Amino acid sequence: MTTGRPIPLGLSEVCDGFNLAVFSRHATQVTLLLFKTADTKPVQSVVLKAENHRTGDVWHVRLTGELADLNYMLKVDGPWAPGEGHRFDPKVRLLDPYATTLVGSTDWDAEPAKSAVTERENDAFGARCVFPADDFDWQGDRPPRHRWRDTVIYETHVRGLTIDPSSNVDSPGQYLGLLEKIPYFKELGITTIELMPVQEFRGWETRGVGEAPVRNYWGYDPVALFAPKASYASASAIRSASAEFKTMVRELHKANIEVVLDVVFNHTAEHDGTGPTISFRGLDNSIYYLLAEDKSRYIDFTGCGNTLNCNHPVVRSLVVDCLRHWVVEMHVDGFRFDLASILGRDTKGRLLPNPPLLEQIAEDPVLRRVKLIAEAWDLGGAFQLGHFPGQRWAQWNCHFRDDVRRFWRGDAGTTGAFATRLCGSADLFQSAQETPVNSINFITSHDGFTLNDLVSYARKHNESNGENNRDGMDENYSENNGLEGASDNAQIESVRLRQIKNMLVSLFVSRGVPMLLGGDEFRRSQRGNNNAYCQDNEISWYDWALEKANADLVRFVGGLIGFRREYKVLAAERFYDPAEIEWFGVGGAAPDWQGSKNQIGCLIKELSDGEYLPLLCLLFNAAHQSGSFVLPSSARGEWGLAVDTSRPAPADLPQIGARPVALGNEITLGARSTVVLVRQRAP
Repeated sequence: MTTGRPIPLGLSEVCDGFNLAVFSRHATQVTLLLFKTADTKPVQSVVLKAENHRTGDVWHVRLTGELADLNYMLKVDGPWAPGEGHRFDPKVRLLDPYATTLVGSTDWDAEPAKSAVTERENDAFGARCVFPADDFDWQGDRPPRHRWRDTVIYETHVRGLTIDPSSNVDSPGQYLGLLEKIPYFKELGITTIELMPVQEFRGWETRGVGEAPVRNYWGYDPVALFAPKASYASASAIRSASAEFKTMVRELHKANIEVVLDVVFNHTAEHDGTGPTISFRGLDNSIYYLLAEDKSRYIDFTGCGNTLNCNHPVVRSLVVDCLRHWVVEMHVDGFRFDLASILGRDTKGRLLPNPPLLEQIAEDPVLRRVKLIAEAWDLGGAFQLGHFPGQRWAQWNCHFRDDVRRFWRGDAGTTGAFATRLCGSADLFQSAQETPVNSINFITSHDGFTLNDLVSYARKHNESNGENNRDGMDENYSENNGLEGASDNAQIESVRLRQIKNMLVSLFVSRGVPMLLGGDEFRRSQRGNNNAYCQDNEISWYDWALEKANADLVRFVGGLIGFRREYKVLAAERFYDPAEIEWFGVGGAAPDWQGSKNQIGCLIKELSDGEYLPLLCLLFNAAHQSGSFVLPSSARGEWGLAVDTSRPAPADLPQIGARPVALGNEITLGARSTVVLVRQRAP
């Protein structure tokens, strides 16, 4: 054992052992605890003295010998002075924030005692850090690197995707279980899987003193940013989480499918001053968190009790190091940043015009080719959609979600906004010299109603969350179409299915990057719950019996993805030139952008021999009565029917290349329906 080196931070392998380096500016002493896997008491305690084991603010030691079967934790001495921002406690065992593998972390997925956990009682819930072993066979893995214009995102949850017995997989609820759905993903046509949080997170949350703990199903409560969630692995070996996560990525890549992670760098599971001390708080609370003027209190821009001090240089380096780890060691293809506006706040919590962390992520040479997606707002009042700093960042477009919902619900005056979303949201992105692919278009996501519930419920039903239905969004722009909740009425179900198809067509014919919420393609329901963060049960789990019951809708979605792939004009990485698109209303009239009927058509044209000729005709009728569109004179000729949501399957989406010819130049659409026509070319 020697003094070691201060870089890199974390545990790194050297020629004859491992080097450990830990940051703590205000600590007076750091102790390394070494454990045998099955033991609760350390077999060795290594005290790091400042005179020998400290360089600047970094404490370090070099370890040799037989270490592969050992685990480790830290104890840190320093001032206990909450009013000054310091919460050191040498009695508390801490996780290394750079730990890449944990053991025993499944213990915090077991239901905790109802008594509140205080800092001095906490012992990281039984979790310990593991010495890494890099022996995974990547088999020559290469990332797919789909261009943004070719990308179709499928947002899902590792556990929820396959934990239900209906999934019929050998590894339910695990990384390897997801692999068993690769043939399904390929058949559907998606290019990119976006996984809800897989950074190790705390499995239960205590919402307040005296309140019963609730299950943390979604995973937005991280404790170890570098480590994959252990309970999503088979637990057959200490390092199974890392190995099985890597296997998942490798096999998805073989299938030409990218992996994007939903990452949380805005807060941690340590919550406010009454929460547990697991890592950051005990290492250097005043550095890692945004603190109020009264430094015993935390600034909370997340709704979770604390906010990471992301633009402090130390925390900034931690975030970038973490992203590099997931790219270099775990081979992921991109990231979706939860409440990403927090990454643009300074050490006082103020929004910066040119945030150094966001610029560093975008310009980092290791991260230059990965996908970056921002949720461009936070709970501190920031809303930066279309103005998120830096042109590399794609952004979740909540205006697309809301405007498409409102148009199809029939809200008056929404036709103009709907048309703007179809064209790539130039009103949001063009002034910042961004393009349509900066817009992640979605109608539903994990946060809110599923698509089935959007057309089945007029209001949220979150009573089972235990918050008296106060949680979750109140304004969902939803409707129940005649009955609140599930229905066996054929007429109601017909309208609901048609509305689902209408919104799906709108998603896949719009410029921008489409994101599909997993299970929407077969009408997954959360029983009206629009905030199912704590529902690790049938409310959130995928019922794969619905895939067979709604096979026609699955076929419809796959067909739309294929149609978008064939007609690349729909996904171009630029906004439409005025010569490329021609709008018209019903009966040959001009568009009624602010009217009450929500009926609109457009011609999408392509340049051929120096002339713009119609290629596609999109017709939308959100009214409760039929509408007749007279095609403009420039569109006279023969058209093939590609989509008609008013028709039963399989006539709703005729096979490409075998479309019946639409007769005449006046096309009548049924109530609340969409028609897409394709210009028939001469043989």
